[in-house]
Amino acid sequence: MKRTPAALAVLTLLLAGCAQVEPTKLPDVPLAAAYKTAQAPATDSLPAQDWWTAFKDPELDALEQRLLDNSPDLASALARYQQARAATEVVRAAQSPSLSTSANVQRDRQSELKPLRVLGPNSPNEYTSATLGLDLQYEVDLWGRIKQQVSAGVAQEKAAQADLAAARLSLQAQLADSLVALRGLDEESRLLADTIAAYEKAIAMVQQRHDGGIASGLDTARAEAQLESTRSQARQVKAQRGVTEHAIAALVGASASSFSIDPKAVAAVTPSIPAGMPSTLLQRRPDIAAAQLRVAAAGANVGAAKTAFFPSLTLSASGGYQSSDLARFAEMPNLFWAVGPTLAYSLFDGGRRKAQVANAEASLDEAGQRYRSVVLASFQQVEDQLSLLSEYGEAAKSDALAAAAAEKALSLATIRYKQGAVNYLDVITAQTTHLQALRSSLDLTTKQRRAAVQLVRALGGGWSYQQL
Repeated sequence: MKRTPAALAVLTLLLAGCAQVEPTKLPDVPLAAAYKTAQAPATDSLPAQDWWTAFKDPELDALEQRLLDNSPDLASALARYQQARAATEVVRAAQSPSLSTSANVQRDRQSELKPLRVLGPNSPNEYTSATLGLDLQYEVDLWGRIKQQVSAGVAQEKAAQADLAAARLSLQAQLADSLVALRGLDEESRLLADTIAAYEKAIAMVQQRHDGGIASGLDTARAEAQLESTRSQARQVKAQRGVTEHAIAALVGASASSFSIDPKAVAAVTPSIPAGMPSTLLQRRPDIAAAQLRVAAAGANVGAAKTAFFPSLTLSASGGYQSSDLARFAEMPNLFWAVGPTLAYSLFDGGRRKAQVANAEASLDEAGQRYRSVVLASFQQVEDQLSLLSEYGEAAKSDALAAAAAEKALSLATIRYKQGAVNYLDVITAQTTHLQALRSSLDLTTKQRRAAVQLVRALGGGWSYQQL
């Protein structure tokens, strides 16, 4: 019997060793030494937090602040994070003792033939029962079950915090992208307005030649068709701008009916975005951090599930007063108490614990594969935007040459038409080519700026893992 405590201690240490869970390892993901698309040296650095200021648009700066203050989507993400933080506190509370109290006063009637009657065989059938008690409970975390649950909760809380950062970055990038698109539509509207004015002058010239018997009615009809076609394009661009403006209103939490952004000419700045090395992406993207933390949480849940195969030890104490005489309630003879440990172990559960472990391990595998998917998608998104920026830069050079050539062709066609060397169809063709070249150049500039926004988003903006 003297050896019993020592044997129990040794057995407890052995079981505790069996209950330990190895640290969760992240799945391997292929990591390149550098991005495939060659990067030009960055001429400036990206602002750490307010990255959108690199686009040099004060309107964007103000709208981003409105988004942080009023966005319902961002508020929803914040609420989800607060839920996760509260859930962690609930789990953490299990590490502390619980103390509860109860008070009860009631009038009872006992059966006349009841065995072991309350207050003895001669007790009255009706009596008063009053109880005031305290109950103290504490589970000794022998095998680390509670610790593993707390670790899982903390990891889930940090993952929700990373989700909040990812939602904020996504909304900020969506707003910047929408405003860049709107500015591109403004430039296109100005181009079409200038083109309409030029075509109206051309119609006046053709009509004058027609009235003088030099040009045919066919030339007039062609000039009018060209003008109306351009007016139609201008209305379509205006419709696209309206839809884009409404989308911005929803992002900043404003009513589309009362929200408006005045057309404004801004410098089409496309900032140089330093992409860095692929390895730094794992620390720069909040969605990667969230996926990584969920792997850790799933690993902790596996550990907690495995501890169900070991007994649980609970220390408890209770005490208080109980009496049928309210006038003499708080006297020493009415005091009751109980104290002692409880060791519980499930002998047979039909395979429930084994199934719970299998479920936790499958969840861990799922979290690991989701982490791999997020990381691979992140590399793809960065490569996509780097490729777009690189190719758009080369395409812009060709567009500039095409626009210059189209302008020269239009000037020559107009001169030759006035000289009577060609008919107006040549002028129409030159006008169409010129307008298409100018619109293509504007569209390419907008695409470059939007690709820069998406590259910032793909790189994680100014967020870093150290913020968790």
